[in-house]
Amino acid sequence: MTALRIALVAGEASGDILGSGLISELSKRFPNSTFEGIGGDLMIAAGLVSRAPMERLSVMGLVEVLSRLPELLSLRKSLVQHWLKNPPDVFIGIDAPDFTLELERRLKEAGITTVHYVSPSVWAWKAKRIYKIKEAVDLLLALFPFEAQHYEKTQQRISFVGHPLADTIANDPKIPIARDTFQLASTQRVIGILPGSRSSEIRYLARPFLEAARLLWQHNNDLVFLLPAANEKRYEQLQRLIDESFSDLPVQLIMGRSREVMAASDVILIASGTATLEATLLKKPMVVGYKMAGLTYAIFSRMLKTPYVSLPNILAGEALVPEVLQKELTPERLCAEVEHWLDSSTDKHYVVQRFSAIFEQLHKNADQQAADAIELLMKEKGILPHA
Repeated sequence: MTALRIALVAGEASGDILGSGLISELSKRFPNSTFEGIGGDLMIAAGLVSRAPMERLSVMGLVEVLSRLPELLSLRKSLVQHWLKNPPDVFIGIDAPDFTLELERRLKEAGITTVHYVSPSVWAWKAKRIYKIKEAVDLLLALFPFEAQHYEKTQQRISFVGHPLADTIANDPKIPIARDTFQLASTQRVIGILPGSRSSEIRYLARPFLEAARLLWQHNNDLVFLLPAANEKRYEQLQRLIDESFSDLPVQLIMGRSREVMAASDVILIASGTATLEATLLKKPMVVGYKMAGLTYAIFSRMLKTPYVSLPNILAGEALVPEVLQKELTPERLCAEVEHWLDSSTDKHYVVQRFSAIFEQLHKNADQQAADAIELLMKEKGILPHA
């Protein structure tokens, strides 16, 4: 069997999920292959040797990146030098396009086969990036079916693989028993609170989310609140906030287990990002909130080419869930939007139907589809022999 040297770089938790599934699938096909680069706990558990902590790449927004720019450029330079000296058979950049695309360009220029997993949001902003992507990437793996049309101008090689989250959720035995896991009574209604996985997201969103929870509890004393922390650092950050300002609130702070929290919830109050897709695939009504530095938001809002910012609305092509952003993000507004879901069975039923259709569209065995596309590319490049 062919043993390959495969390099991968992921920049945040969602990429770590994608990367771990892909490493596992490639390991089955090519035993004794080695995997190195940058990834999180899941990719490391799957067999990656990580050359730097993934959190070094997890930076939100344009303004926030500036203070970390020298470090990020230095890290990318060191990775380029390492892989030019020790070329892998294939390099796979997983999302994080501001970091990985230039890395891919440099490696492709040197003759190394490159793959980019997750199409950058060229349909939302920076549409001209399709030309940079063509220059940097031999194969683009897309998670959503509508993305291919945006690359027709460059004749980009692109493969729609579906989304691994749909596959995982379809087979997760913990989902049906999630309420029992958290010892919830049948009479209790559950609000999941997910203010994000980054420190900056917690800083901007956790307090207004919890203040909204307090208002909700005052209006509905049968409510309980579940708050999952993405990792130990976020747990400590959230615990301090609860101890200082929300010790009166019936909120369970939980290490990890965000999917089980969402599965147990009647409504989810959630930061815009990949977690909203997970909530969609779990068919849960949600209120999407987001806030960032004012200058960053001003720049992003001018660049945005879609009427929506959240994945459920973008995928549906309609405003299925409320988006509460920047100055509109007040406890009162969040509370009102959550209460609407609690009170409106008709709207809730429609959204669940639409979310079910999205689930079926994305449930395609993505790890296998992605590995198939990469294997075919490597055969065409002569890295693997043709059968």
